Amino acid sequence: MAVPLVRRRLKLKPPVVTATAALAPFALTVLVRRSRTRDVLVCALQMWAYLATYQMPNDDPDALRRRVRVEYPVRIDRWIGVGTTPTMRLQRAFGRPGRFQAWEKLLVWSHWLWFGFPHGTAAYVLLRHRDHFPRAAAQIYGTFDLGVTAYWVAPTAPPWFAAERGLMEDGRTPELRRMMVEYGQQFWKSGWAPLYGVLGGNPLAAMPSLHFATSVQAAHVLSDVNRVAGALGWAYAATLGVALVYLGEHYVVDLAAGLALAETVRHGTRPATPLARRLSRTLQTLEARARA
Repeated sequence: MAVPLVRRRLKLKPPVVTATAALAPFALTVLVRRSRTRDVLVCALQMWAYLATYQMPNDDPDALRRRVRVEYPVRIDRWIGVGTTPTMRLQRAFGRPGRFQAWEKLLVWSHWLWFGFPHGTAAYVLLRHRDHFPRAAAQIYGTFDLGVTAYWVAPTAPPWFAAERGLMEDGRTPELRRMMVEYGQQFWKSGWAPLYGVLGGNPLAAMPSLHFATSVQAAHVLSDVNRVAGALGWAYAATLGVALVYLGEHYVVDLAAGLALAETVRHGTRPATPLARRLSRTLQTLEARARA
């Protein structure tokens, strides 16, 4: 647990940090008997390892900017938007520079609420449908883990970063607005800078969109256990998808990749189950020996 906190001071390599932090959930399962509290802590430790892995590419911002891909998603989204990216088309058609309409504020809030949605889904399943929890947690957090590898292999910039490089102008539209930041500064005032500093640990991690991928996965999980909850989950995922594109946080192609990631994890659950069960039996054996 301590390794991500001291990685800079000790100059630890990223693989060492991730591998060490990833052992914490397994260690907990050996040392502590299964309970709802332990399930919550396992998920929290899993996200602790994820966050360290997600943030480490930005430990050296200059090196990250030298590696980041900026142009290819712009080209793809221009093709999707028939010459103009969907983000620019939407902001030009509906946006009012300097103003925020009520539905735009709703889109911003849907983006902020994402930070609790996948974990809230896991908590709901744990409390109300505990038999489904192992599968649900594996699918949600597996989506996080597979997605973060892409941020190391091919870091890709979001639309607002491309706009800063002048790649969004087409001679007919105004420059792209990063509306979440605009409204965040207006709503949170002096609290916005520290809040964004905590939540924006790696600004150049857009492909695939884990916002969308984990929300789609959560909607699937909710649909598995309750029809009404599933409908609400899909409504949220759809709203978030529109928000991510309209607000300039993600390209349509980022969302498509996120959807593909979520479906890959979901359809890969069954073939991965035998391996997961063997791992579970090994951990249960170690747990029994620890108490012998």
